[in-house]
Amino acid sequence: MKKVGLLRSIHVKFVVIYLLLIFVAMQIIGVYFIGKLEDNLVNNFQSSIRGHVNLLTYSISEEMVKERNDNDPTLEDAIKTILRDRDKSSNNITEVQVIELRSRRVLGTSDPGNQSIVGKKTTEDIIKRTLVLGAADQDVLYDLKTNRRVWVLAVPVDYNEKVIGAVYVIADMENVFDQLDEINHIFITGTAIALSITALLGVWLAKTITRPMTDMRKQAIAMSKGNFSRKVKVYGDDEIGQLAVTFNNLTKRLQESQSSTEGERRKLSSILSYMTDGVISTDRRGRVILINEPAAKLLDVSRETVLNQPIIELLDLEDDYTFEDLLEERDSVILDYSKPKQPYILRANFSVIQKETGFVNGLITVLHDITEQEKIEEERREFVANVSHELRTPLTTMRSYLEALAEGAWKDEAIAPSFLNVTQNETERMIRLVNDLLQLSKMDSRDYKLKSGWVNFNDFFNHLIDRLEMSKKETITFKRYIPKESFFVDIDEDKITQVLYNIISNATKYSPEGGQITFRVKDEEKSIIISISDEGVGIPKSNLEKIFERFYRVDKARSRNLGGTGLGLAIAKEMIVAHGGKIWAKSVEGKGTTIYFTLPYELEQEDDWS
Repeated sequence: MKKVGLLRSIHVKFVVIYLLLIFVAMQIIGVYFIGKLEDNLVNNFQSSIRGHVNLLTYSISEEMVKERNDNDPTLEDAIKTILRDRDKSSNNITEVQVIELRSRRVLGTSDPGNQSIVGKKTTEDIIKRTLVLGAADQDVLYDLKTNRRVWVLAVPVDYNEKVIGAVYVIADMENVFDQLDEINHIFITGTAIALSITALLGVWLAKTITRPMTDMRKQAIAMSKGNFSRKVKVYGDDEIGQLAVTFNNLTKRLQESQSSTEGERRKLSSILSYMTDGVISTDRRGRVILINEPAAKLLDVSRETVLNQPIIELLDLEDDYTFEDLLEERDSVILDYSKPKQPYILRANFSVIQKETGFVNGLITVLHDITEQEKIEEERREFVANVSHELRTPLTTMRSYLEALAEGAWKDEAIAPSFLNVTQNETERMIRLVNDLLQLSKMDSRDYKLKSGWVNFNDFFNHLIDRLEMSKKETITFKRYIPKESFFVDIDEDKITQVLYNIISNATKYSPEGGQITFRVKDEEKSIIISISDEGVGIPKSNLEKIFERFYRVDKARSRNLGGTGLGLAIAKEMIVAHGGKIWAKSVEGKGTTIYFTLPYELEQEDDWS
């Protein structure tokens, strides 16, 4: 791994490329120089040999055409003399042969050890080509005997432009190649020295260039880890130095930007953490990238498990919306997660995260729990409908009877009193309804206060029962189970009187002939439980929890006939809650109903009142 890392280093790459450029340049120069030098040395060598051979050819041609007397030496002897007396200045010529055209016999040779070939026909192809073509021919051969390279030259001998023979020259040219080898060695040595010096210069030059880049690389790695304290050292005022200065300025700007971004991130995180509304953010594909704790609680999910989940899947909107639909949605979307007897409704508002260019980056979803709001709104609508209905019935009755009276019924002494009596009863019913509504309105107001004081509840309760017992039906009996000890409670007597009156009135109305109403007071830790039981028709179990709602009636027709407004138990509940107690009911159909409520008390007060 270290070797690979070293080869990938820009420092090493720079030096290697620099050396390769120098090496390639010197090789090109060397090849060109050596080639030209070799051509020059070979040409000089061959020119020298040719000049000597030309002189020799002239002398031989004179002897070959000379008319001989008996006293003159033979042609072979004359050529032998010429070859023996040839110019000694050309030490590179190892052998010279003279060949006659007609017989192709060797007339003479300069090599003393090769005199046996004189008088024999030549076997050299180069000589034969020269005799036939009348043109000089040459070649470079390798002498296996001496292991040296030789240059052979065949030159025609002519007289009056007619070929009469040929001169065959063998010259040793190994010295020429030795000179070339020596020059090559000198060039290679020079190249090696130049490359060594170049390498040192390249290392120094690469270091001056890559050292700031190495510092910037280290700084970039440190910046990626969040460390902005390092600075790149500036080594000069050149382009690299200016780059280092710019890099340091960039580091400073990034540090400032990161600090600002981190601060904004903390603020956003704090805002999201302490928001009561749920916030969900998605990427441009509609997948969740952020969800705060309130949103996780509202949707009853884990923040870790919903990340990267599609928003429409998280909100259970796959059947009605696509992500593109949500991007275009401008109105709130109601999310109904209600279960039987457990309403749960959320409102989702969507806001698109969009760049100035129009590119969509994602979607922000804000969730609000509107369960209570929807419940209140439903109760308000139901309340308005109930009030309208309760007022419309007596008003309709009154209008009908008043119209009849206006049309002359008042003159009829038999029916006029009856009409007036009905009108009066309906008027009183509306007055009771309005009074009950005003009572509820006062209790709903924030500035409502109880006029409380300490009361012995047992005496208070017995006194109230005594009053109601005087006006009850003779067929209904009251039975009391009230302890003799005193329970002192801090209550508003008028309000608790109204509570007890409403409950006892209902028990009396719904009790059958010969029925019994039972009153109980029971001691419980820090509170007393008051119960009032009747033996009426009872309340269905499904309706038991609703009897304390405003305008709720189990049997609406019978309740109106008995003069009820449907607000008595609702007022009782508000008053008991205002006293710090609670109220509930138990019932068995056909056997009767029991209303319970509690009031807090303190035992110490008994000593103060004794």
